[in-house]
Amino acid sequence: MGFGENLRTMRRKKNISQEELAGKLNVSRQAISRWEQDNGYPEMEKMIALSKILNVTLDYLVSDNETADGSNEDSGSEEQTQISVSSAAAPTGRIMIRSYDGKQLVNCYKVISMHVSGSADTPNYVLYGVDSSSFWGENREMLGWYADEESVQKETADILAAIETGKPSYELKYAAKVKKRFLSVELVKEERKETTT
Repeated sequence: MGFGENLRTMRRKKNISQEELAGKLNVSRQAISRWEQDNGYPEMEKMIALSKILNVTLDYLVSDNETADGSNEDSGSEEQTQISVSSAAAPTGRIMIRSYDGKQLVNCYKVISMHVSGSADTPNYVLYGVDSSSFWGENREMLGWYADEESVQKETADILAAIETGKPSYELKYAAKVKKRFLSVELVKEERKETTT
């Protein structure tokens, strides 16, 4: 099972119609239908709202693990519990990664880094996630900006390890904080706190 199937299964388990879920998320019923058919993914805010409404973790929603069960119907407790997917899940060759700005989730089967600059004030590398390919080429989505080659290499190595161990999602660890300008992107310098002795 993937995201669409997990969403449909949990929505039906909670006896929520597509229209009701659409109303709670302030989207169209067609959007819910597209998501359930794996023809796209919601923005991160909507994904978080879905996990709360359906009482499951984000890992469960994006997992291909068929044995995961996000319900807590048999718990007998008023307190909501959430499941987490085992790290021993079978590798699917794909992983869900949230972009550096949190506005996009990309279901990647490949990541590509590119050198983009040589300035000290701008990111030197950018990391793309590839979620599909067609006759016209690969569909690349920008995941994050990186200050140096070492950072982007560590990120790609960690993403590969996460895919190989079957993790359904990955959080960027080494992406640089950036500030967007009109036609450029600048690194945000971290201010050092001076201590007085």
